[in-house]
This record gives sequence, structure tokens and C-alpha cells, in this order.
Amino acid sequence: MARKKETLQELPEVSVSDDGEVRHLHLGTPWIQGSMRIDEPFALELEYVQRMMAWLLFADLAQVSKGHAMQLGLGAGAITKFCHKKLRICTTAIELNPQVLAVCRQWFKLPPDGPKLRVVLADAAKEIQNPMWQGTVDALAVDLYDHEAAAPVLDSPDFYADCRALLTETGCMTVNLFGRASSYDRSLQSMAQAFGDSALWAFKPTREGNTVVLAQRTPTRPKRAELAERAEAIQARWDLPTTKWLRVFKPVNP
Repeated sequence: MARKKETLQELPEVSVSDDGEVRHLHLGTPWIQGSMRIDEPFALELEYVQRMMAWLLFADLAQVSKGHAMQLGLGAGAITKFCHKKLRICTTAIELNPQVLAVCRQWFKLPPDGPKLRVVLADAAKEIQNPMWQGTVDALAVDLYDHEAAAPVLDSPDFYADCRALLTETGCMTVNLFGRASSYDRSLQSMAQAFGDSALWAFKPTREGNTVVLAQRTPTRPKRAELAERAEAIQARWDLPTTKWLRVFKPVNP
């Protein structure tokens, strides 16, 4: 409901602030909706955004650049830029607010659309029901918050079922959950209804209170040693702190 209500009213004003070496995006409030290190615009600055890349632990690393990544909610463009520039994967972002896109292009170094990058201005709830996307996404990142950042604006079992329909058989969805414990439990239940209990993995919350949950289209249980080997390869190749993830990333239902 929150998403529909917001589209009928005026969308929040987008603003930018610089804090030393880091630039932040805001939606009409002091809440940070995304960040970029000014001298490393294609790196992932925020810890929870780095963790949104946990799908790499389940990917065939030799085939990553041949896949398709999709983000619901552009934010400051961090995930979109990382997937496009660092992973060199075909990347689609779906964003409701045209101001966010304009600010990302002007202040956050988001490249223009091209053969392997596109930003679709649309309501994510409706756009992901478009048959053209179904079964095409290897990595889906969901980070949908309004200007109050209290709870996800799209969070129902039906929404997560639509997300699951986007994924390839080996695809994964990562979701940023931020807010009260009751909101987290409700979100987890909604995901479990759509994906099944055995498909869910979760990180412990970051210091800021962001919990990243991963859902697999086809549940797997790699051995710890196998995950550790993949984590080392990912860290060496893309400079993500993946080896320390394994201490705080576990199946929701072991």
C-alpha cells in the first residue's frame, strides 16, 4: 500500500550531502539511503550493501559476467554500478523516482544506459510481473524503502513470489531488512511462504541495524569448506570481505 500511496502523492525530494570522503543520498530526511566513496565511485562503501553480494557464494564464478543482475530500488546506485563495472554482468535497475535516477547520474557516477546497463523508471511491484523478466535474473537485489526507512514498502508473500518467478533455477535474491524485530520476523515469514524455509540464509545485523537475507530459487547446502573456498576466490577477485562473512552468515533453518 505504501508504494501505491507514494506514487499518488509527491515523491520525496532527493538531496545529497558530503561527509569528508563519502557522499550520501537522502530522500527528504537525514536518513542515508545510499553512499559512495568519492575517490572510489564503483566500490561498495556500506557494509550491508557489500553483503547484498552474498549471491556470489552460490554462483559459478567463471560464468558471472554472462548472467543478469537486477536491482529493485536504485538508491545511490552502488549495487548497480558494482554489478555493471566490477562484475561486468548485464544489469537492470528498477526505480520509481526519476529524481533518484537524475541525481545518481549527476552526483554518483552512474553510467548512461547501454547494451549491458538499463534503468527502468517504474513501480517495481508492477514491473516485475512483466513476463519479459521472468526466469531471466541470476541475482536479484531488493532494497525498497521510502523516505521514512521504517520497513520495506513491498514485503508480502505475493511480492516475494513474483520475485522468485524472476529468478533462473540457480538464481538468488538478497533483501535488505531494516527496522524493528517484529518487521524482520514478518518479512522472513513472507519470504519463507514464497521460497520455502530451506531456501533462506541470513546475516547477523550490521551495527547500523541492517539484516541481509538471501533466498535461493533452488535450495542448496554447500559444505562449509566449499563456501570458504568460494569466499576466498571472491575476495581475491573483487575485493569484497567475503571470508569474514561466513562467521555471520548461516541458513535460517539449518
